[in-house]
Amino acid sequence: MPKDHLNTVFKGALILSISSLVAKILSAVYRIPLQNMVGNTGFYVYQQIYPLYGIGMTFALNGFPNFISKLVAEQPDETSKSLIARRAFHILSGLSLVAFFGLQLGATWIAAHMGDVNLAPIISAVAWMFVFMPWLATGRGYYQGKFLMGPTAVSQLIEQVVRVAIIIMAAYFSVRLGWDNYRMGTWAMSSAPLAAICSSLIFTAFGLRYLLAPAPAPTHPLPSYRKLTKRFVIEGGTLCLVAAVVILLQLVDSFTVMRGLVHQGQLPEVAKALKGVYDRGQPLVQLGLVVATAFSATLLPALTDALAKRQPIEFKRQTQAMVHVSLALSMAATVGLVALMPQINRLLFGSLEGTTALRIYIISILFAALITTYTSVLQSLNEYTAMIIGIIAGLATKVLANYIFVVHYGINGASAVTVLSLAVMFAVMWLGSPEDLQQVLLESGYLIKLLALSAVMGIVVILSCHQITALVGPILANARGMAGIITVIGVLIGVLVFVAGAVYARLFTIREWLVLPYGKRLIKAVAKGKEHHS
Repeated sequence: MPKDHLNTVFKGALILSISSLVAKILSAVYRIPLQNMVGNTGFYVYQQIYPLYGIGMTFALNGFPNFISKLVAEQPDETSKSLIARRAFHILSGLSLVAFFGLQLGATWIAAHMGDVNLAPIISAVAWMFVFMPWLATGRGYYQGKFLMGPTAVSQLIEQVVRVAIIIMAAYFSVRLGWDNYRMGTWAMSSAPLAAICSSLIFTAFGLRYLLAPAPAPTHPLPSYRKLTKRFVIEGGTLCLVAAVVILLQLVDSFTVMRGLVHQGQLPEVAKALKGVYDRGQPLVQLGLVVATAFSATLLPALTDALAKRQPIEFKRQTQAMVHVSLALSMAATVGLVALMPQINRLLFGSLEGTTALRIYIISILFAALITTYTSVLQSLNEYTAMIIGIIAGLATKVLANYIFVVHYGINGASAVTVLSLAVMFAVMWLGSPEDLQQVLLESGYLIKLLALSAVMGIVVILSCHQITALVGPILANARGMAGIITVIGVLIGVLVFVAGAVYARLFTIREWLVLPYGKRLIKAVAKGKEHHS
């Protein structure tokens, strides 16, 4: 690959990574004020249907665009690229219409199986988003296939900003005008198709020129619709499945947690509120994943470059750095959030309800980050078998065990099964990955050092929080503002302990330190300190 072209690819990947990061942060953060405005039951109403939106947008944002970009990049000339994009649009249109009519006609049936028929109008509202999925996915995929990431990045940000603004407005008017939770939910979920319309406008010129104008004569043979559809289902479906792992687990929760709580003996209104409390964990896990994977993702272009240049030693080094950084950050985020959960729960959501369930749920960050990292590496190697088997095994675990655990252990059981499902997914992927990739986790005693350091950090943070609570007294410590102060102090102590311990234990190589924020400054500071003492 020519150097100029490679630089273009790297810059494009960086632009897309930054926009994805901003979109993920927005997607996680808005749910905190939403819950505060509409309460646990209102949050339950929104979160019950959110996985349907999440799956649709994962298909339109990640899964199918990535597959279409691969199809476009395979074509030898501009005419072939436009024609393959047109065929992809036709196939996706068929799939999206099936999804749209399935949700519209089956809305009442789906809502009933979620244990709440009042959710049917909200399902109908979110279904309209699928109408715009082919336009969005094809536009994004076409430009990505030509290594032009700008249009995808802009459309991604527009979609997220418009949707979040409408959701917060719906919550505000719900409180101001006294709407019931289901009316609020319907307006909030109407944000999905409205945001899709706005983000689709970026691809208007592309669509009018390449999708709706008369087709030019082909210059090269193209795969038939039958073969292309087969590739969409197998290759595109796999990419969608990988991208939607966490959301699919949430979808299982939508069908089992509420019904399981009612079967346990809870009144329906109490069960809805408890499901809303359980759903507090989702934005926390999402934020934790952003932290855990953002910096390791910066190594992906170097990983791809090493693979393209057939440099196996460099590829292994980059893979090791990526896995080590992701694991360390996810472990630190997990232990820190578990240690600070009472204060975080009070600060963000105004109560201590469900603290134990949230502590269990937070462990998802660790396994979800590892799954994200390993799937990136396995995809670069075109190793899909372990991924597919792992995802199926994890989803099967969730489907088979969730309802039973909820009936016996309530929302604590649902949290435990989520963690177990992700652990099964990762275990299968790890065991099915090449031996070199397996050894990355086990080399140089890295895992033992990390576990010991994380345990020390967690104990220090918990003891510090207990000490502050004892000093200010239980009444003041229960105030939301004081919970915020304790959280900030706990985070600072945790970061200092973890960084100091990582330096002392030589947890990271220089390459790995350079990936982390301020890593270069830290290396220089440590080097100066050694010179001063020598």
